[in-house]
Amino acid sequence: MWILGGTVTVVFAAMMSALLIVALYPWLARYALARPNARSSHRTPTPQGGGIAVIVATVGAVGLALAAFSLGVAPNSPLPKILIAAILMACLGAVDDIRPLPVVPRFLLQAIVIVGVIYTLPDQLRVVPGLPWSIERLLLVIGGLWFVNLVNFMDGIDWMTVAEAIPITATLAILGVMGTLPPYGAVLALALGGAVLGFAYFNRPLAKVFLGDVGSLPIGLVLGWLLLLVAGTGHLAAAVLMPLYYLADATITLLRRILHGEPFWQSHRSHFYQRATDKGFSTMAIVARVFAVNLGLGALALATVIVPGRMSAIAALAIGAALVAWLLTVFARGRP
Repeated sequence: MWILGGTVTVVFAAMMSALLIVALYPWLARYALARPNARSSHRTPTPQGGGIAVIVATVGAVGLALAAFSLGVAPNSPLPKILIAAILMACLGAVDDIRPLPVVPRFLLQAIVIVGVIYTLPDQLRVVPGLPWSIERLLLVIGGLWFVNLVNFMDGIDWMTVAEAIPITATLAILGVMGTLPPYGAVLALALGGAVLGFAYFNRPLAKVFLGDVGSLPIGLVLGWLLLLVAGTGHLAAAVLMPLYYLADATITLLRRILHGEPFWQSHRSHFYQRATDKGFSTMAIVARVFAVNLGLGALALATVIVPGRMSAIAALAIGAALVAWLLTVFARGRP
């Protein structure tokens, strides 16, 4: 049942996402055109807002999976709450796509949604049990706000979010089969992965459509929530490993900009993958390397669950860190 239900969920989400993009494309081309500027990686005006199709397809695929296949999902699962939160985040992103919001109101509204998501978590879910409960919840809100935005920051070239989301959702689905991720989490991962897969055809270099904030923000929220569920089952190393490249590139870039006194809240082109495009790497060469590294990180995350223990987690984190450090170094140096 799981194999059949999972396959149908992925295929339905991919087809729904693709069909919605085809239907929305004329409207996006007319009203949601992203025009190139000094910080852009594209050179021609390109419609943005493909994330509308991704989020609608994700919600639709989850509904189909629950209606047609039980998949072990309890009626009182938190799925409706996270889907509502994702829709709210998508609405916020849509407003920002059309008329960019000031920094403070934008972060404040995002934080309100994230606080709502953290509030719905069961009290017994702990990531770092040694911390006081209230301190841990505060750190989860801050971490959630950063994760949502770093996914948005990293969505700067064609297929970059595809190269990140597909390996992570595939790994999460496998963790669901293994029992590490609750069944409702695995269903959501399959639906999101399928929806991103349907979007990928239109976002391949040179992209016909971009995600926009309407897609990258809720994708970051959903992925962050799923990773939090994994961490809450005692597999913090696995939750850190899966998005480690995004975490490293975005966080190091942010710290570097702060140290240099730059306005870090503004858009820029100083992420490692963006610098690589300026140093001779093609878009396909970049995303292929990111995709391969993410597959390796996913395998390491699975290894920490299959072989539990502190030493295996430390070893996997060390290997993952070395892998990401290698990729960042390659991007920073550029092609010979």
